[in-house]
Amino acid sequence: MKKVFLSVLALGLFVLPAYATKGLRDNPKESNVNVVAGRYGSFKTGKRARRDGIVRVKSAYSVAETARRFEEAVNKPGREALNIIATVDHTDNARKVGKQLRPTQLFVFGNPMVGTPLMQCNQTVGIDLPQKALIWEDEQGKVWLAYNSPQSFLSVRHKLRGCDAEAKQALETVGSVLNVLAQEATQ
Repeated sequence: MKKVFLSVLALGLFVLPAYATKGLRDNPKESNVNVVAGRYGSFKTGKRARRDGIVRVKSAYSVAETARRFEEAVNKPGREALNIIATVDHTDNARKVGKQLRPTQLFVFGNPMVGTPLMQCNQTVGIDLPQKALIWEDEQGKVWLAYNSPQSFLSVRHKLRGCDAEAKQALETVGSVLNVLAQEATQ
């Protein structure tokens, strides 16, 4: 059972794409979680649907604390198959070129055992792997954690719907697992 859970967890955590679409707004309305619907499909896990394929979760913490909690969630016992490959401090990078940017951090993470079945289905999915999670502070001082919805964005973008059962299961599972990580980091 533990091996199955780890496989499902790892599978669900490698599919997060890097693709950033137009319309990433800093200030989603009041809901805590919102997901894409419409153009990219009809999968919904939150209170509101968005058309850009980005799931946004409001955080109760600062960017730094949300980032710390996210890293802790990824590295939690039982999730050893996940690896944080890189972190990018966009604020620090902006400062280095004489620009200002509200706190913004990016995590790149995943596991090749999970992403490979999706790339076997359609290798173009490799442009969106490994997964990313963006944490930022908006103009009102609210903090958000965002990731791309695998079911309603990645699947459509890379035409993964006709793939084998392993790839299909990955797409069905990954949204739930990413939601767990996001909730652990933000609540």
